[in-house]
Amino acid sequence: MNRFVQALSAMVILCVSTVHAEEVVNVYSARHYDTDDALIKQFTKETGIKVNIIEGRSDTLLSRIKQEGELCPADVFITVDAGRLLRAEEMGVLQPVKSKTLEARVPASLRHPEGLWFGLTKRARIIVVSADRVPEGIKLTYEQLADPKWKGKVLIRSSGNIYNQSLVASLIDAHGAEKTETWCKGIVANMARTPQGGDRDQIRGVAAGEGDVAVVNHYYLARMIGGSESDQEAASKVRVVFPNQDDRGTHVNVSGAGVVKTAPNRENAIRFIEFLAAEEAQKKFAGGNQEYPTVEGIETTDTLKSFGAFKEDDLNAATLGANNAEAIRIMDRSEWR
Repeated sequence: MNRFVQALSAMVILCVSTVHAEEVVNVYSARHYDTDDALIKQFTKETGIKVNIIEGRSDTLLSRIKQEGELCPADVFITVDAGRLLRAEEMGVLQPVKSKTLEARVPASLRHPEGLWFGLTKRARIIVVSADRVPEGIKLTYEQLADPKWKGKVLIRSSGNIYNQSLVASLIDAHGAEKTETWCKGIVANMARTPQGGDRDQIRGVAAGEGDVAVVNHYYLARMIGGSESDQEAASKVRVVFPNQDDRGTHVNVSGAGVVKTAPNRENAIRFIEFLAAEEAQKKFAGGNQEYPTVEGIETTDTLKSFGAFKEDDLNAATLGANNAEAIRIMDRSEWR
């Protein structure tokens, strides 16, 4: 019996050792791109750390993390907007991280002041204009789109869209709530149609003559340029304008990642995010969706190079999240549907 017990104990110890020998990191991600899958494989190849990934909508993943509580297996949460990163912060599902690597590579304006999350790609909220009906070389600001001269010519998504909420949040920081509400009412008055569809639909609307200007995230146009024949045709009928180049710069938002508060593999989680901020990963992580890298000096895609260089608003992305609730209230009062 003693020999049997000894043998059984040895087997248990061996099994436990084997389990602990396999390094893992569990990622809950709201990003769904093929290049992300390739990067995950590369991370495992370089580090030996297996990546288990669960994909879904940001709110769904956050609810899951909250419901799973202390038993949640998630180590890393990845999402696509500062507003959603704020939701994660407010729900208390992220923990602060100190990483010399991330602090050196990710600009201060693109990461949380306390290290709750780090921006990994940038999304510029640009103005797309008709190549035929809007003069070439025109300079525009977001503020000018509320001018009566653009009445019936502005195309933009609904107020429920997080990208528009973050844009309005940036205007609150720049001008205060009262002036921002006046601006929102001006935008509503100038809309070419009731908001409908996504950013691609706004670009298609300009190309079809439904409006002269549209506010969109830059990568939607970039992807249309390399997309279907009909998308390429629509993209050929518009031009890019980076707003506010003579003052604070174009509004940028981030996709970002944070370490989950209950992460069972904390060190692997930090290592994974640091990997995504490395030069090669930044090229693929950003380039795969035609986004801009957050790390300075990283080469962008040929399509983005064709858009030209631009000055960006260096407002800390955390402020966008902090102003989100006020932005929604202002848009509701302005009857932005």
